[in-house]
Amino acid sequence: MKSEECETLLASHDIKPTANRIVVARTLAAAERPMSLSELEYKILSIDKSGIFRTLTLFREHHLVHVLEDGGDGVRYELCHSHDHHREDDDQHVHFYCEHCHRTFCLADTPIPHVTLPDGYEALSTNYMVKGLCPECRKGTR
Repeated sequence: MKSEECETLLASHDIKPTANRIVVARTLAAAERPMSLSELEYKILSIDKSGIFRTLTLFREHHLVHVLEDGGDGVRYELCHSHDHHREDDDQHVHFYCEHCHRTFCLADTPIPHVTLPDGYEALSTNYMVKGLCPECRKGTR
């Protein structure tokens, strides 16, 4: 994603496009799967951990990132594809956590199944994580 595209994306979510925010957005856009804070810190050497975290918090408040439990002991971040800051994300999908290599994968074409809640319950978000072995670990190639 080019800087100009990032600026447009940030502006569409009412986020001022600063240099740091553009760097974080570009890094997330280039990622093949959701990234942890430590992975982002490793990839972005020009911004300290607290700066990255503040940016991610702002992105979450403006519905620009999904925050998901990674299946281990942390959280991961990925750009939302709905690009609508006025409502919750409509691009939620299943994620897969490999218990061997500890990577988290987006299964973008696998929608989260509908869950009917009992009366009185209100769902605010859904985080659907399947755990197991990824194809590489299953074959023993990783």
